[in-house]
Amino acid sequence: MSDARSAVARAGRLVVKVGSSALTTADDGLDVHRLDALVDAVAARVSAGTELVLVSSGAIGAGLAPLTLSTRPKDLATQQAAASVGQLALAHAYAESFARYGLTVGQVLLTSNDVVRRAHYRNAERTFARLLALGAVPVVNENDTVATEEIRFGDNDRLAALVAHLTGADGLVLLSDVDALYDGDPRSGGTRRIAEVTSGSDLAGLSVGMSSSGLGTGGMMSKVAAARTAAASGIPVLIAAAGEAKRALGTAEVGTVFAPADTRLSARRFWLGYAAGARGRLHLDDGAVDAVVRNRRSLLAAGVTGMDGDFEAGDVVDLVDAGQEVVARGVVAFDVTELPDLIGRSTHELPPEYRREVVHADDLVPLRR
Repeated sequence: MSDARSAVARAGRLVVKVGSSALTTADDGLDVHRLDALVDAVAARVSAGTELVLVSSGAIGAGLAPLTLSTRPKDLATQQAAASVGQLALAHAYAESFARYGLTVGQVLLTSNDVVRRAHYRNAERTFARLLALGAVPVVNENDTVATEEIRFGDNDRLAALVAHLTGADGLVLLSDVDALYDGDPRSGGTRRIAEVTSGSDLAGLSVGMSSSGLGTGGMMSKVAAARTAAASGIPVLIAAAGEAKRALGTAEVGTVFAPADTRLSARRFWLGYAAGARGRLHLDDGAVDAVVRNRRSLLAAGVTGMDGDFEAGDVVDLVDAGQEVVARGVVAFDVTELPDLIGRSTHELPPEYRREVVHADDLVPLRR
């Protein structure tokens, strides 16, 4: 067994995410038998001593049948109405199912504001810590009933990656209707299963798609993105089929595993790199990209070639290279109105009051290419 699989199998604190297609059907809504099978596997892991957080999709899918909706609605208002009905059914089903094992569940509904805003992030962190300390199983979902397009996570795979870091998890398991990552569409035949991803080069040339079930918003594309986010921050990730949840949460000898980075980001640096909302962008020349990404240096005014957005000193901004790729994120030390007179100039050329870093190395997180 690889080190990454072993780490998932031995994790003392684990985040497990399950997709809509694994819990609901378009015709009948919530499938209680599927949910019970998932809870069986989760309860077994908890009984073995693991603290576990369950990130569960399915609220909108669970609300379709009660509202006589034949397909997932396209408009936000109807999605929110379905989520309002379905979240209640989903929470009740989880409470009853976990009660078979004497386990208490706590519902945690989040919007992106709860992790984008630093104070909210800390509040959520404390809530999870207390629920786990009290022996409860937190069941997490995006708060679809109130989330608008501007404050949505987009899919629960990304939410799960953020929750994994927020809770200090030792591993992340993403369960869906696909049993692993393949180098093409497994339904077309002739594709190869990828057992382990150790670097970005293992993903070169892959063709992965969005959800095909009509019930969820994710798909393999979102799972790979979430897995890379978590792995880059030091958390091993396993992608597996929900039907193999018992093995995935046991020996972890199924699916595709993503090996973690050697070092784990602090909560603040993870928040900067992956959770905080960027208010603008700074364009860097090649020398500045090398200094920031490869040498972990501060960004100076001489290396900035342009800017976008409306930001103030203390806001988070993206740092982009000549190809418009985001190579880092950080806290900018100047207002957008101050920078035009500073960029491209060496520090000794600047007025004394402006002789400081545009983004200090302590407030900067390089992102893997």
